[in-house]
Amino acid sequence: MAGSRDVKRRIKSVENTRQITRTMELVATSKLKRATDRVYAARPYAGALHEIVAGLYSPALSEKYPILRRPETTKRAAVLLLTANRGLCGGFNSNLIKQARTLMEELRGKGIETELHIAGKKAVAYFRFRGEEMATTRTDVGDHPTVDDAESLIGPIRDRFESGAVDAVYLVSSQFRSAMSTPPHTRELLPIEGDPDAPSADTFILSPSGDMILERILPAYIRNAVFTALVENAAAEQGARRSAMKSATDNAGDVLEHLTRTYNRARQAQITQEIAEIVGGSAALE
Repeated sequence: MAGSRDVKRRIKSVENTRQITRTMELVATSKLKRATDRVYAARPYAGALHEIVAGLYSPALSEKYPILRRPETTKRAAVLLLTANRGLCGGFNSNLIKQARTLMEELRGKGIETELHIAGKKAVAYFRFRGEEMATTRTDVGDHPTVDDAESLIGPIRDRFESGAVDAVYLVSSQFRSAMSTPPHTRELLPIEGDPDAPSADTFILSPSGDMILERILPAYIRNAVFTALVENAAAEQGARRSAMKSATDNAGDVLEHLTRTYNRARQAQITQEIAEIVGGSAALE
């Protein structure tokens, strides 16, 4: 009797767990739709901005605008890592952390000093536990990142690049391909690499003056790159969470099926034993 009671208690516990994971799956699905819409809305502008900036570089401009400088040697690099503030999303956070660690090891292997900038509670907790020094940490970027969030993240790092304190800036985030495919991705934000296929600055008719446009478009390009990464990261997190919760719900269903069979066998054995005792007692009275 005690065995069947224990199984029934476990069935109840698993049913409660499945109800929670199912609810979380539905919530993640709803958030994923909105996040995906933001990704598709942000990409065209980011692509157009990249096409313009890629054709702007020239030695004369790099002397005038420090953000366009290209150091001959890289002595120090900044790594900006974007992760989630919450867990229960499979290997989403661990894959991003692993990507950042690999990048930092490669840079240090080349004799390049690194400084780590993090946005996301999970990465902050991980590197704090390992004793890794972090230049800046942020845990206030939510599911709906804004351009102001992007500027507050990259602005101080961009200033350090322009002043010569760092010679390269790398961004580690998730690349949103689909709800099922969100691989970690490393992008070198600075120095800005030119694109030989991009239209040169001479092909544009500039109004107002070119200086005024460049003063605004160059910082906007870096800011928008981080904003797009934040938006894709938010969508990737919801996609990973939905997949993880769906897998947990399915596994809970399998466990329930097994426990139900176990409970039924235990009840059947108990009933059979009670019938046997009744029959045996009746025979003894005869």
